[in-house]
Amino acid sequence: MWIKICGVRDLPAARVAAAAGADAVGLNFFAGSTRVVDRATAAEIAGGLPASVVPTGVFVNHAAGEIVETVRECGLRAVQLHGDEPPEMLADLRGALPGIWIIRAWRLGRDGLDPLGRLLEELRLLGAEPDACLVDARVDGRYGGTGRTAPWDLLSGGWPAGWPRLILAGGLTPENVGAGIRTARPWGVDVAGGVEAAPGVKDAALLRRFVEAARTA
Repeated sequence: MWIKICGVRDLPAARVAAAAGADAVGLNFFAGSTRVVDRATAAEIAGGLPASVVPTGVFVNHAAGEIVETVRECGLRAVQLHGDEPPEMLADLRGALPGIWIIRAWRLGRDGLDPLGRLLEELRLLGAEPDACLVDARVDGRYGGTGRTAPWDLLSGGWPAGWPRLILAGGLTPENVGAGIRTARPWGVDVAGGVEAAPGVKDAALLRRFVEAARTA
């Protein structure tokens, strides 16, 4: 089970996540988030991680050029698009950032997976299919970090064959991540608020419990 700890704001927290067994840490560049980091801090975190942990930039409706600059300046190895970025932007990023992993976030509502399927088909035609899809809860007016779980029942029938890898996100905690994994059968999981002692402040004990619970499931 691939595990990403998102919304890391400083190097000590990133190192705790790495020591707990995380495969990636998310560095949030969205100004509207309580977990936002600047480029200098992100570069320090990325440079201080072991090679086994992937520093991932989380972006919300940033311009493609800004994303490319940030990736290069900070030494990021993955990009997570968590806004309303059009398919053409993924194609641009594919061309500008060869070898960088791209995660397309999707806020899942009661209309199910059909809209995501149409988006993935557009991306496939552009040669810009993402490496993974991160499925989060849909909350009107919010881009993520809501603490709400996605509608797992819509994933219980199985992730369609041929789609990018599924990363489950949204309201995960050490207590419910096992149930989420057993229901949705994802390739990976992503957590932010569920391992925090306060908004934006990661808790070492919760981090370790989350990783253990996810690995066990």
